[in-house]
Amino acid sequence: MFSRWLGDRSSRGGRSGPLSAVTVPPSAGVLSCRVLDPVNEPVGHAELSVSDSMGRKVVGGGTDPFGSFLATVPAGEYRVAVSAEGFTPYRGNVTVGEGAHASVGDVTLQVAQLPALPEPGDWEIDPMHSSIAFTARHIGLARIHGRFNTFAGAIRLAERMEESAMHVVIDASSIDTAVKMRDDHLRSGDFLDVARFPTMEFYSDRFVHKGGSRWAITGALSLHGVTRTVTLDTEYLGVGRGLEGETRVACRATAELHRDDFTITWQTMLARGIAAIGASINIELDIQVLPKKS
Repeated sequence: MFSRWLGDRSSRGGRSGPLSAVTVPPSAGVLSCRVLDPVNEPVGHAELSVSDSMGRKVVGGGTDPFGSFLATVPAGEYRVAVSAEGFTPYRGNVTVGEGAHASVGDVTLQVAQLPALPEPGDWEIDPMHSSIAFTARHIGLARIHGRFNTFAGAIRLAERMEESAMHVVIDASSIDTAVKMRDDHLRSGDFLDVARFPTMEFYSDRFVHKGGSRWAITGALSLHGVTRTVTLDTEYLGVGRGLEGETRVACRATAELHRDDFTITWQTMLARGIAAIGASINIELDIQVLPKKS
């Protein structure tokens, strides 16, 4: 019975190889690719973007744990872009025919040259060219965006970056979501309680290189009278020169905080048990630092 079913199934498709398990609409074909590193190991979770001749993105996604990517696209000419953390991006062209399988083949990504690290010494955050922003879920649907307008920070960069240290102070009352009534509520005892806890502070404990331009900065965050360990997922953007010739260092960082961890537990439940404000807060930092003035 099973052999007869398999025989009927194969005769219907009449195909073998990569297309045999894929339903391909008329006027479409299959595009595939495998992404490898310089020692021929697969690069899982590499990002691919397939664009048409007009530059419009047609499909995108990540490779599987074996470095493979496969998609069905309309027949035509395409530009394929492949990127992965720590590697130089790849770009190439491919033509996909109707009912055909077009393989980009094995794409070998080369290790990217790391950005030069800044000089050791004392640096300070430039608040005019930096931001500390956050987003929170509202009524289970939309997101509320906000920022803190007043903050300061110092970084001591060591000869070995892993031995560096950072201290950041944020004025809790400077919270700004562009709605005064909401900001006043966030400053109240229901949330930040700025009368009792006027500042938030972060002291770094470890700088850990995660590969490429990625670093993890772990430290203690004091918020609402509670101190918890927090890790900043950080992307180092390199060293540059400002308009007046000054040296600048830039980075981006993200973290997720849970309100309950800091005893900020005020909540209003809507119909069907939907929380008015989500339990987690996403933090996004865009930071530029300058050499500390003597």
